[in-house]
Amino acid sequence: MTEPPRAVFPVRDASAGPADLTLTPAGEPPRLRADAARNRKRLLEVAAELAAERGAANVTMEAVAAAAEVGKGTVFRRFGDRGGLMLSLLDHIEQQIQAAFLSGPPPLGPDAPPLERLRAFGPAVIRHEHAHRDLYMAAHREQSRRYNPSYQVRLTHLTLLLRQVGAPGDVELTGHTLQGYLDTVLVEYLLTSRGMPVERLDAGWHDLVDRLGTPR
Repeated sequence: MTEPPRAVFPVRDASAGPADLTLTPAGEPPRLRADAARNRKRLLEVAAELAAERGAANVTMEAVAAAAEVGKGTVFRRFGDRGGLMLSLLDHIEQQIQAAFLSGPPPLGPDAPPLERLRAFGPAVIRHEHAHRDLYMAAHREQSRRYNPSYQVRLTHLTLLLRQVGAPGDVELTGHTLQGYLDTVLVEYLLTSRGMPVERLDAGWHDLVDRLGTPR
């Protein structure tokens, strides 16, 4: 596996075989916490690669351990069980889209005018969730997890942009409505069962948000 360009993960000697991702020696708590975070991130990156290659249903604790070249016990200690791994993986994937619209480059990020950001938000979310549809579909099947912290982050972002473009009415309820347009299950139905091109969904989103306001 190719090491990322930044020193995010510790370099391992592959000839050493499977082993635990060890922490730092006792007496260095700040380093220990940093290493634990790096190790956890590496396991999630490996799990994400496996999910993209095989589908989320085929990602097991054993497969992640083997691909990361660590002991299986390491994966269980980090995530508890497969359910914990999947929840952590979904959160890891969600952080990527959040980083894009909270601090990324325009037109999605904060340096673009509000209406441009609203127009870019829908297509970006549609493509992001479609690329990781196994994980998002699994999460959306459980109703109790539909309105999780990630949903609230997106809602807060949309509500802020709606206020900035001067959208009429109750902008929080409008934000929920826009979230409904991007519902994972609905988008997958339109793309797969109905055979709609993603460009048609983009155009529908642009038409919807353009009606809500104009750049100030």
